[in-house]
Amino acid sequence: MATSLQSRVEAAAAQLIFGLPAPVRRLIAGRAIRLDGQELALDAQLLLRLQQISRVSMAAGTPEIARQRILDSGHLVSGTPIEPVHTREVVIPAEHGPLPATLYVPEGIPSPSPLLVFFHGGGWVVGSRASHDNAARYFAKQAGVRVLSVEYRLAPENPFPAAPEDAVTAFDYAHAKATDLDVDPDRIAVGGDSAGGNLAAVTAQVTTARGGAAPVFQLLLYPSVDASRRRRSREVFGRGFFLTDADMTWFADHYAPAGVDRTDPRLSPLLTEDFTGLPPAYVATAGFDPLRDEGEEYAAKLRAANVPVTLSRQRDLIHGYMNFLGVGKRFREAASEAAGALRLGLRA
Repeated sequence: MATSLQSRVEAAAAQLIFGLPAPVRRLIAGRAIRLDGQELALDAQLLLRLQQISRVSMAAGTPEIARQRILDSGHLVSGTPIEPVHTREVVIPAEHGPLPATLYVPEGIPSPSPLLVFFHGGGWVVGSRASHDNAARYFAKQAGVRVLSVEYRLAPENPFPAAPEDAVTAFDYAHAKATDLDVDPDRIAVGGDSAGGNLAAVTAQVTTARGGAAPVFQLLLYPSVDASRRRRSREVFGRGFFLTDADMTWFADHYAPAGVDRTDPRLSPLLTEDFTGLPPAYVATAGFDPLRDEGEEYAAKLRAANVPVTLSRQRDLIHGYMNFLGVGKRFREAASEAAGALRLGLRA
């Protein structure tokens, strides 16, 4: 995707700032933030400071404006495209019409390979394959897997349950067309960040409950798993840490407007009655994230059902860290752990 001269200049400026000596970065970021027994990473605090200066918000105005804002600001933090990773466009047949997707293939990968069916974050309203391009590239290269990144339908044009329907359709397509995708059908995972983590969890539940083909691993990064009630982490971290309480309300109201039952497990997978038999999972949360507590409750319910699960709280990070690969090594450290978990979860 081509970027303007202004975008390239802004990205270079961000790189310059994050490359400054730690004392200078601390001066720009301000005094260390300590909250709830945790200290925010300098990289995360500096990013928040730059966000305040640029006045970039996750959700503001109309969905169209918010989508463009997220896409425009992504170049500042996502980094240059990770190579060598080859891509090709894929069209997934669906009842409502073709569902676009991109297949990422790291150079030198054996055939057939494991596959991650990846769902981007963005509150089911914003975000796209383009906004999460480098995240998909990162998992492809670092985990040594093919990645199928899915352009599921967004709200409010297509409210709940359009997104989970698309997610299940995408998994079923990947399994049915494994030979065409050069994929091992017995080593397909689902994963995503935030709203994408929600869709991955729902896909694992729906496919497991019906019997037959189901994912063998779940990669759930700071997932949203319960839209029915508020938790302490939302009260503590709901302002000033990238994803805000106002953002969450804005997203939920567009995705699940009045009349939608927010206890429906396809919207709130934490509330499903039976976790038995779900695939092993890596659940990552961020310490300074309003979604932290519900993600950790989800891991606890998996564990109570004897599902193998690794819960990893990135205590010093904020929501969205998988998209900040271009700035600050702390974000890449957390991403590296997730990639390692995916590689381990899909090993033969």
